[in-house]
Amino acid sequence: MAGAKSFVFESKIQGRTLRWTIGPVSAWTLEAARAEANELQTKVDKGIDPREQARDQAREREAKTAALEAEQHEAAKRSLCTLKALCNEYVAHLEGQGKRKSAADAISAFKCHLFEPHPELAATYAGAVTAHQAAAIIRQVLEAGKPRTAGILRSYLAAAYNAAMRAPFNAFLPAALIPFEITTNPILPVATIAIKARDRVLTADELTAYMRALGDSLADRALRLALLAGGQRMRQLLQARLGDFDELAGSLRLFDRKGRRTAPREHVIPLGHEGLALAQALAERARQADKEFLFYSGKGGAMDPVTPGHRVRDISKALGGEPFDLLDIRRTAETMLAGLGVSQDIRAQLLSHGLGGVQVKHYVRHLYLKEKRQALTRWERHLTALLHGGQRSTVIPLAARR
Repeated sequence: MAGAKSFVFESKIQGRTLRWTIGPVSAWTLEAARAEANELQTKVDKGIDPREQARDQAREREAKTAALEAEQHEAAKRSLCTLKALCNEYVAHLEGQGKRKSAADAISAFKCHLFEPHPELAATYAGAVTAHQAAAIIRQVLEAGKPRTAGILRSYLAAAYNAAMRAPFNAFLPAALIPFEITTNPILPVATIAIKARDRVLTADELTAYMRALGDSLADRALRLALLAGGQRMRQLLQARLGDFDELAGSLRLFDRKGRRTAPREHVIPLGHEGLALAQALAERARQADKEFLFYSGKGGAMDPVTPGHRVRDISKALGGEPFDLLDIRRTAETMLAGLGVSQDIRAQLLSHGLGGVQVKHYVRHLYLKEKRQALTRWERHLTALLHGGQRSTVIPLAARR
């Protein structure tokens, strides 16, 4: 039984020789090796092959180890890949695409109607959230008299789950969504909620009062330029850099990142007389301070769109009557431009919306600078007439845009 280096057990099982190394002589005493050999012989006498038994035991240990690792992985996934984490990763994805307004709207909806009122659900593994749970939180917002907010919340939740589902197969989606291992979208069974488009349009008197309320603060100058430029989106206007202003051409270049564009659309605005004068003053201010943005604030970064947005609400509150916001000012501008005879095509070019068709995307490269300049010149004259008590234009409400 004792060899030069190891104790070896040898026997016969089912007519075949069985050799089994008990262990090295340095680790086993003779008595212990004999006892082990006796136990092995007992197993052989019962028809048990210790080699097969050892293999079975090894497989069992491997299975237990794999099960423990899977359990640990699942526990880690459930603790890290929560619904809140999924929402935050989706917001980061929107920000990475340059869709800052969408990102701000999404995080606001998530915080106000999911993270804060439903912390337990927010801490639930995203893949374990049920349609019933999703429907309950959306219903709560709807029953609170906020159908638009409920629709927005449902839309962003559904988009977050869709992005996580597609992430493993779409290199354009962030890899950070892959560990969530989302295979189904629990938001889809929840009925969509139509988001009613606002239709608030200021009257000529209201717009006049609004213009007269604007002072010389940076926020007010941003509001004035947005209006003079035909009702441009504030978020895009505030991102304008010194290099985007062409003083010789009298134009300001913006970049439209709305929608599903993979790259922002260049949007050139040929300013009218007053708009150009205001842009020149802003450019000179930026040059003297050696700043990049026309509407720089603080340490030199672009002004937050929230600032002029709050300013509009303050003016609205001070004026009394039906409240209005930045979007209502933009809608008013387009409505009045229509009343001035500016065609729908030119308004679309001027305000950079509805330009995603195949023809525009691939073939039309005309910038419509002449047509836009004519429209803005007419528009400035109209605003000047309002401020000086001139003739009011008839407001023709536009069909609500989707």
